[in-house]
Parts: sequence; C-alpha cells; structure tokens
Amino acid sequence: MKKKLTFLGIETSCDETAAAVVQENTTGTANILSNIVSSQIREHKKFGGVVPEIAARSHVENIDIIIETALKKSRKKISDLDGIAATAGPGLVVCLHVGFNIGKAIAAFGNKIFFPINHLEGHALSPGLENKISFPYLLLLVSGGHSQYLIVKGLNNYRQLGTTIDDAVGEAFDKTAKILNLGYPGGPNIEKFSKLGKKDSYNLPQPIINRAGCNLSLAGLKTDVLRKSKNIKSNKEKYNLAASFQETINQILNKKTRVAMRQFREEVSDKSEKAFVIAGGVAANETIRKNLEEISKEMNFKPIFPSKEFCGDNAAMIAWAGIQRCKNKLFLKKDEVVRSRWPLDNKAPFLKGPGLKL
Repeated sequence: MKKKLTFLGIETSCDETAAAVVQENTTGTANILSNIVSSQIREHKKFGGVVPEIAARSHVENIDIIIETALKKSRKKISDLDGIAATAGPGLVVCLHVGFNIGKAIAAFGNKIFFPINHLEGHALSPGLENKISFPYLLLLVSGGHSQYLIVKGLNNYRQLGTTIDDAVGEAFDKTAKILNLGYPGGPNIEKFSKLGKKDSYNLPQPIINRAGCNLSLAGLKTDVLRKSKNIKSNKEKYNLAASFQETINQILNKKTRVAMRQFREEVSDKSEKAFVIAGGVAANETIRKNLEEISKEMNFKPIFPSKEFCGDNAAMIAWAGIQRCKNKLFLKKDEVVRSRWPLDNKAPFLKGPGLKL
C-alpha cells in the first residue's frame, strides 16, 4: 500500500504564529492531526493594524512552543515526518524569516526534505483539506493583502484573470473599520456592526465597475467612506455606513465574479458544473458567502469554502501544499529565499503603484 505522507507546516507570514501536522488520507483529502494558531490581536490592537517589528518579535517568542504543541497534539515526532513545509512568501519579510529559518533548521536536523511554500498557493489548495476537488476550478482569493480571480489549472499552474489595482478586499475592510473606529481586527467588526445598520443608507462608489475584465479597485470606496464619516454624529449613522460599505463590496464582487465566471467558461471547454473556490480570510464573512453562493447557483458553479478555521492564515494549508508538491515531485531551488511578493501567475502584469496601465 502506498505510504500516506505526513508533513509539519509552519506559517509566519504576518501576525499569526502557526504550526500544523497534516497527513493525507486515502480519499485524497487530509487528516489534520493538529492545527495550532497563536493570534497577535492583543499586541496590535492599540495600533489599529499590524506592526511588522512587533509581529516578528512575537513570532520569535512563540514559534518554538507552537511547533512543540503541534507535534505533541499530533502524537508525532520529527522522525515520523516525511517533510517540513514553511511559508516563504508573500508577506512581511521580517516575519517570514522566523518560520522559514526554523523550518529549514528542523528539516536539516531531522534529515527531512524542506518545501518553501507560496502562501497564496496554500490558500488556493486549502479546500482540498476537506474536499476532493478536480482541476480546473475557478478561485477567488480574498484576504487582507490579496484579492484575485484565478483559474487553477493544476498544481503549480495558475492563470490570473483579475486582481486589485490598489486595496485588497480585506485591507479595505480593515481600513474602513479604522476610519469608523470600530476596533481591531477590522473585517470581523465591520461584519458585526453592519448587522446593526441599514445597508442602503449611503450611496457609495464602485470604482472601475463598468470597465472590462474583473480587476478590482477599492481605494476610492474607502476614501468616500472617510469623507462621509466626518459628518457622522451617532453610532447609528456609523453602523449604517459600515453596512452600506459591506453591501457595496458585495455588489462589486457580484458583478466582477460574473465576469470571471464567463471568462473561465471561455477558457475551459467543459461546460459542466465546475467548482468555484473562495479562500482567504474574507471568505469567512457570512454576507459575502451568501452573495457568492447565489451567484454560483445562477452561473452553474459549485461554491466551495474552506471551514472558517482554514480561511485565515494557518499552517494546515501550508503542510497540505507541501504534501501535494512532494507527491508531484515539484521541488523548488535549494537556495530559495523569502519574498515579500510572490505571484501565483508569474506572467500576470503587476497592477499596483505609479504608472498603472489598465
């Protein structure tokens, strides 16, 4: 019988220190033996956002005990593992170095193979932890730092259809929460306080909504929220603005997702029902889930969301990506280093910053 691979995954790309031990099942999904995540919300709350130096210091202080806890809970020793996988990018370089270097050290000490993992590929493959999914599928990756529509043609084979030209969806949520003084972390608090407001209270802009393709732009929306927030005189008005912001995001995703689905159909000859995977931290938002589920039903796609524990940054998805790469003999260069930017589709144009052309 073919051996079931077991990997230790390590994730320190931003403000979560995470380690997990994952073993593949005969069904093609994962047996998650442990999945430990240490959040840094308390450390960054007073700043209203992640401070890289504080995050890196927290990773250094916690990484040993997090890995030890993951191994203990899984009842596995390093000698039982087939490999080590650690996030190598994209992310905050000072944070990435912590998990990457300890992963390499553990692999060298235990004579195990080491896999540097693209954090975005971890998200892209994360639904496979719980679901048997066939390639190709459409992916919407929505997180604090990234918002992209991609065709996942296979492992290590990605075609970007659209991306944000400025703020990511999660970033827009966090910045809007900061503008409205709704607390940190911003995304979950926008969702929470939106329930206390009316979503049609404010008419907010939808930048580049009528431009061809499925690129996103959210900076103008955030700026208009800032402008309108200066006239707010009550909590009720604040909650109404939060609800209107969230509704506007859903309207933008509604239109751009339909465009992405049509582009997917043009490139994939098989017209049968295909999977539409929504991954990343913003995929935990219930209104966004409901919105995208309704679109999928109309457009003949099967929506697949990771469980909420796998939407945000976690090490189980990193271990799983390592297992998939090991099975398919996809080894990166031995001198691989951490990267702040690491696109899944290397041929896709970089659409942020001055000199932007659409």
